[in-house]
Amino acid sequence: MKWKHSVLVLALLAPATPARAAAACETPAPSPRPGYVVADPDCDLDGTPFRPLTDASGTPISRVHTGIRDGAAYRIEVPRAWNGELVVFAHGYRGTGTTVYVDNPDLRAHYVARGFAWAASSYATNGYDVGQGVRDSHALIDIFRQETGRRARDVYLSGKSMGGHITAVGIEEYPRAFTAAMPYCGVLGDTELYDYFLDANVTAAALTGVQITFPLHPTDAYAEQWRAQVKRMLPITGRTWSDVVERRSGGDRPGFDGAFAYWNAAPSIEPFTDLPFLFGLYPGVSGGTGGIAPGNVTDNRHTYYRSTDRPLPTAAERKLNKEVLRVRRTATADPGLDGIPRVDGNPRIPVLSLHDIGDLFVPFSMEQVYARRAAAHGRSNLFVSRAIRGVGHCDFTQSELTRAFDDLTTWARTGHRPPGDAILNRRTVAAADFGCRFTAGAHPGFTAPACRS
Repeated sequence: MKWKHSVLVLALLAPATPARAAAACETPAPSPRPGYVVADPDCDLDGTPFRPLTDASGTPISRVHTGIRDGAAYRIEVPRAWNGELVVFAHGYRGTGTTVYVDNPDLRAHYVARGFAWAASSYATNGYDVGQGVRDSHALIDIFRQETGRRARDVYLSGKSMGGHITAVGIEEYPRAFTAAMPYCGVLGDTELYDYFLDANVTAAALTGVQITFPLHPTDAYAEQWRAQVKRMLPITGRTWSDVVERRSGGDRPGFDGAFAYWNAAPSIEPFTDLPFLFGLYPGVSGGTGGIAPGNVTDNRHTYYRSTDRPLPTAAERKLNKEVLRVRRTATADPGLDGIPRVDGNPRIPVLSLHDIGDLFVPFSMEQVYARRAAAHGRSNLFVSRAIRGVGHCDFTQSELTRAFDDLTTWARTGHRPPGDAILNRRTVAAADFGCRFTAGAHPGFTAPACRS
């Protein structure tokens, strides 16, 4: 794709009409994927029809297209005053259910208002299937051309959470297909996310003296064994575990105490909704495969856990590292689109990313991993990261997202790199005002000294 382009209004499209009547949702269609069904792309899950956006008078300002291709549902929306550019949006993780569905991007209204068309896929599978997400998202470019009869001049790729992983892999797998990319709250460190889950759990066990294991082939009974072991770890007293998790998730930074309390009060994902959040993510329960890798992708043999930033380890840190369970990987991030695809951090196009510094599901450290990999490839000039003072996962205001998107598109058109945060500078990250520059609006639950106006 091209780096620079001018803004043109190419033509007014025909009056907006859905590809199929959206008066009622259809029965989910069978999928070529065994066991899967595809939800009607003309309807949201609550039965609300997917219709074009309208102006204040109720007149449609866009035209929508929907359909199902190769087991994946898709939606496309083209403004009547289209600027010739397309945003492909990649959604996040949706669990392991057997119904796939497509919905709208967070910036739908902003895209249309700015003249951008957008396209989104359900993907043909659920689970942490990044490779399928990449294939189905890339396929939208050709589907868009077939549906509209127009070829997009420039294509942007954007995705949230697992969709951020899809975005980072997609621009490396198809380097000529995209003009620029905007992952947010993304898994930019591929399997290092699972290392973080491992780190949180094995250090909690070591600090409480609970002897745990990491079975490469866990039995059905292991989940109950793990649940019983976690209950013996709770409550973990003192600050040591919090300090270790802070350093493994991005370093000393403002608002972490509140974020740690928030995530420990939150229930984990199924089947461990009775456990505090991080304990339900222990990779040992799935053999470290993430449900899709050919073997265990986690490893902490060479990880040295710190609870302080002192030049030399303390006696407590030495004891922790001596007693913590060590795990060896048997599989790595895949260089292609199988298993858990690897993110090289070698972009050829501008990448602008956002991340909540209090996110402990997909931690802020994912940004730092990508920044280090980009630097190793001599690509730091193509990566901008912005820290947001939020405590949740993908907790962004519309103002934060729209500013980022507008800055990214300006960067792609002009070549002028927008500002970001120095996320690899430990002192900058630890400063009381870290994240203030690009945070716009309230983020409930985030507690830290107020930003100076």
